[in-house]
Amino acid sequence: MTSTLRAGIIGAGFIGTVHANAVRAAGGELTRVAASTPDRSAEAVTRLGARAGAATGEDLIDADDVDVVHVCTPNSRHVPLARRALAVGKPVVCEKPLATTLDDARNLAAEAGTQVATVPFAYRFYAAVREIRARVAAGGAGALHLLHGAYLQDWQAAGGPAGWRGEPSEGGAYRAFADIGVHWCDLVEFTSGHRITSLLAATAGEGTASTVTFRTDGGATGSAVVSQTSLGRRNSLRISLDGERAAYRFDQEDPETLLVGGTDGDLAVHRGSPAFSDAAARYSLLPPGHPQGYQDCFNAFVTDTYSAIRGDAPDGLPTFADGLRAAALTDAVIRSSQSSAWVQVPS
Repeated sequence: MTSTLRAGIIGAGFIGTVHANAVRAAGGELTRVAASTPDRSAEAVTRLGARAGAATGEDLIDADDVDVVHVCTPNSRHVPLARRALAVGKPVVCEKPLATTLDDARNLAAEAGTQVATVPFAYRFYAAVREIRARVAAGGAGALHLLHGAYLQDWQAAGGPAGWRGEPSEGGAYRAFADIGVHWCDLVEFTSGHRITSLLAATAGEGTASTVTFRTDGGATGSAVVSQTSLGRRNSLRISLDGERAAYRFDQEDPETLLVGGTDGDLAVHRGSPAFSDAAARYSLLPPGHPQGYQDCFNAFVTDTYSAIRGDAPDGLPTFADGLRAAALTDAVIRSSQSSAWVQVPS
């Protein structure tokens, strides 16, 4: 492996472009890209700034000039491509959902073993999110009793097409939760330190909306509303962790601010504040007043992944084990929605 990690990206749509930008920000080189057809691969070489194209994803994985594989394809292709990369000993960054079934996710996570294999739960990399996590761990909130919020988008509202995400083999009847609900759950579990142990879910709108009520292993209850048909909501990922001494609130559409609820109301703590911990400051990359956003988070995620490949895994890096956790939550939402009953979430 060269000192500069050479990346190959399979899938050249929106998220493939995000990965390409992050590769360069992390100091890597994008050597190859593979899209759905050879012609699209050739077009993506120029658009994504790759050195060369590959005829297929399999050819990209096998290429001698690719050290790390980024899988950015439709969901049904994740398992075979990630499995092939792991089999030849190459680190993998695989988009979520890790797999379309819980069994496949479980098998893939087991196959990863100790290899570097990560899943882009990129919202973990906002400085305000790391600050919530640090404050909860330090006991600033006291015992948490309520975890709640929503993840709302509108790209399928007013008859907007679902594209491949609406196909049964890709997401189908539970696509909103599998696509974005898992991000909400990951963020809440990551910041609170709680794990969802049981839930009651209802899904409607041909899979475009789910509501979830849950209990945690830390004695809290909670709820989440997940929708991709909420008009006017572009990417509204909101969490609130309510404790006996403080409540911590985060909104991805206003990511520079952490709201701390107390008896006197909300205190707004901005990124870059001296009140932020070292854990949060590590992800505060620009001077205060210069907004950081989603691409910055993704850049930090890939940078941390590449650090792990070099032997220095930073705290909080989302791995295939976290992808498996998301699959377990999705499976529980499906089972509960179908039975209209509370179900246990496998640990």
